[in-house]
Amino acid sequence: MKVLLIRPPKLNMISTNVPNVVDEETGCYPSLGLMYIAACVERYTDHQIEILDTQAEKMNYEEMKSEIRKRNPDIVGIQAMTFTLVDVILTAKIVKELDKSIPLILGGPHVNIYPEETISNSEIDFLVLGEGEYVFPDLINALSQRKDLSKIRGIVYKRNKEIINTGKREFITNLDAVPFPAYHLVPYQKYYSVLEKRTPITTMMTSRGCPFKCIFCTRPQLGKIFRYRSAENVVDEMEQCARIGIKEIFLYDDTFTINKQRVIDICNEILRRNLKIMWDIRSRVDTVDEKILKKLKLAGCERIHFGVEAGTQGILNILRKGITLQQAEKAFQWSREVGITTLAYFMIGNPTESRKQILETIKFSVKIKPDYVHIALTTLFPATELYRRGLERKILKHDYWKEFAENPRKDFVPELWEENLTREELVKLSKFAYKSFYMRPMYVLERLFEVKSWQEFKRKGRVGFRLLGM
Repeated sequence: MKVLLIRPPKLNMISTNVPNVVDEETGCYPSLGLMYIAACVERYTDHQIEILDTQAEKMNYEEMKSEIRKRNPDIVGIQAMTFTLVDVILTAKIVKELDKSIPLILGGPHVNIYPEETISNSEIDFLVLGEGEYVFPDLINALSQRKDLSKIRGIVYKRNKEIINTGKREFITNLDAVPFPAYHLVPYQKYYSVLEKRTPITTMMTSRGCPFKCIFCTRPQLGKIFRYRSAENVVDEMEQCARIGIKEIFLYDDTFTINKQRVIDICNEILRRNLKIMWDIRSRVDTVDEKILKKLKLAGCERIHFGVEAGTQGILNILRKGITLQQAEKAFQWSREVGITTLAYFMIGNPTESRKQILETIKFSVKIKPDYVHIALTTLFPATELYRRGLERKILKHDYWKEFAENPRKDFVPELWEENLTREELVKLSKFAYKSFYMRPMYVLERLFEVKSWQEFKRKGRVGFRLLGM
């Protein structure tokens, strides 16, 4: 059977960032989830598998429809993110318009949070819950062989008018056994980021899960158990990326530096093989020190994305971030000293947060001297402790994410924590925060002198001009 995995357009994506340029110009990364699923279909089934990344191909709906018709699949899987749910449902409708008999499968974070609401949509036939690498091949094999679906753990489906949920499977513990993502099935030359110095780029994951308890994050509810790949397995994949011409890799682990010995092992393996490739990581300021940062730089780590979140200790404590302002200052200082570029993530509009505290956060974002900042309006994501508190305290009048899952609308706007400040005030402060950081004359000059190519200049210049126009 011919199986087509679709990454839908994001033409109706819900945005929580101000200004919109932050969403629109940051770049396009590949879908690791779809590439992992495709690799497992190739290894564990006899089915033909393809990936259609409409975002990388910059397709509109008519172009996507034409491409689906041309590929003529027997089974379709669609990646479902809550923020692109409108586009997910529109994509599903197009598939069913072409052929109502095509089994349509959704997987991704959204279906794990709202399975019943999602499967109730008439176009959706099946959901894959949790980590889908082994569930999806089992499901398409069962569909092709007309086997009993109730014996497959990790799916949701409809039988007559009844919704059947077979329960989630256990997390995959041996990540080394999972085949490398199917890079050959995506247009990897087309992926880019405004931050990267060289293209093409890609993403990797060397671990899964996060043991921390931040109240704004879905991870504590969806996957706390920390599991990791061996250093040899990680560097094998990095070598494969280098062989096909990829220049930079974003290691998309929740926190790459949780286990410091593993970080050292990966760096040593990169150095032992003399692998010359640039890579980024996501980290926490309390999980790095001078020794680790020096080793990361030596092994080719170009950039670290640090979640700082706030510039006042009281707000950090409320968010249950588990870090101090002093740890943040030290992490950015050490990173500068070893020559690693940094990106700091902040949120404004947190519980109890005042205008004065937000202005302190903006000052702190400049004080710690990151190379880049990302300042978002605090969004109450579904399945988070923050969302639960918002409902309990009547900051949120009703479970609006559940309503959106049942009836996705193009005009949907996520609610904010409007306890001390209105949406309009928070939006103004967000714009002020971006201008306060990025429009400093010395900062602009420093960034210009760092540009290595005309392509990089165009990417960053486009973002800069759009920020000026806010």
